Amino acid sequence: MSDFTLFLGKFLRQGTAIASLAPSSRWLSRATVSNIDWTRPNVVVELGAGTGPITRVLAERAAGRSRILVVERDPDFARILRDRHGDHPDVEVVEGDVRDLDAMLRDRGVAQVDHIVSGLPTPSFPKESQLDLFRVVRRVLKPEGSFNQITEMPLVYRGLYRRFFEEVRFVFEPRNFPPAGVYLCRRIKPAADRS
Repeated sequence: MSDFTLFLGKFLRQGTAIASLAPSSRWLSRATVSNIDWTRPNVVVELGAGTGPITRVLAERAAGRSRILVVERDPDFARILRDRHGDHPDVEVVEGDVRDLDAMLRDRGVAQVDHIVSGLPTPSFPKESQLDLFRVVRRVLKPEGSFNQITEMPLVYRGLYRRFFEEVRFVFEPRNFPPAGVYLCRRIKPAADRS
């Protein structure tokens, strides 16, 4: 089964629990990590990796200097990710829920991370689930770190991310199917968990 067929099937069956009807293109994947300085070591967490197109770019850019923790809740996607990236020395795939991210990091001796890359359907979450996500992000993301969120609704959710972050920049990628983009967010607000 192709990645597209798997994604489309899950999207049709699970709706807003799956962020997209197709995997991210290589162009969107590159745009999603474009603000990361790969000349220095990073700890990067990817949430909701799906079949791993962004994971592939993260693994390429890590180049033995950075550590990538990939968190995927869907067991089919987690299995695919382990098959594709399980042997990569810089990448660890964990089947789990973002609400447990604190414990996942603590178990691995990581206090805070440099960047979080999200493929989660964040705008579709109920408000309390959004708050749960940003509570976790606030606890684990370094002050100078970034939260990078892909979207297939270009510019529509800028207000949502501005509620949680001081700096929000949007990069549009028309070559993706469907056209999509990424919000590059920095400096999470102190009251982000109460917005």
